[in-house]
Amino acid sequence: MMRCVNGMKMVIAVTVAGVLVTSAVPREGQAQELADYDYENLSFRGISFDVGYLYADKVEDTRTLGVRFDLGFLGPGFRLMPGVTYWESTLAQTEVDEFETRLGELTEDQGGTVPPGGFDLGVIDRSDVVLSLDGHYVWAVPLNLFFSAGVGLSAHFLNGSGVAIDDTFIEDLLDSVSAGFNLHAGLEFPITDRVRISAGSKVEALGDLNYVEFRGGLSFIWGGLAQEEDR
Repeated sequence: MMRCVNGMKMVIAVTVAGVLVTSAVPREGQAQELADYDYENLSFRGISFDVGYLYADKVEDTRTLGVRFDLGFLGPGFRLMPGVTYWESTLAQTEVDEFETRLGELTEDQGGTVPPGGFDLGVIDRSDVVLSLDGHYVWAVPLNLFFSAGVGLSAHFLNGSGVAIDDTFIEDLLDSVSAGFNLHAGLEFPITDRVRISAGSKVEALGDLNYVEFRGGLSFIWGGLAQEEDR
């Protein structure tokens, strides 16, 4: 229980920080006209490979693997990056205990018999395939770095499995498609004009699962570079 409380405190703290950061839009971005933003500016110009670690409130902390696609800049300083992320973990023991308790109560309410000591659901695995679309402002900062901050939308294809729950209503409850929302920020260091090392964090909120993710990766760009991206 203490772990979940601490995890939620972290989510709230990082969310507040993310809102403050994303509100600090560069002045040059604020001065642009709406007409400067046009989908015709977009093109598939690069790719990023990421490895991360997430801290969640209802599953055990785990690694993440992801790939993101650089579509370039929709408008001055505003970049779009769709991506795919995958992670797998196990349901937190507190959540398993709650399932077992509810299952016992339901069985008794229906006139059934609860096994001595209650139900034992064992280990329940949880995995997620995340399709995301992130939009963020990017600007140059000291030390030859790029800083980015913004928001994103996502679709989560969650799956639950376990020896005791396969082909049961519990598995059906854990298998779902959910919409998500995130706040994110990151730094990029250009090794060359076309290769960058990146590091960042993200707060993701969806239906019944919230987490903070930290990730790092390597980006490759082959398309046109925006102003100030040359090194």
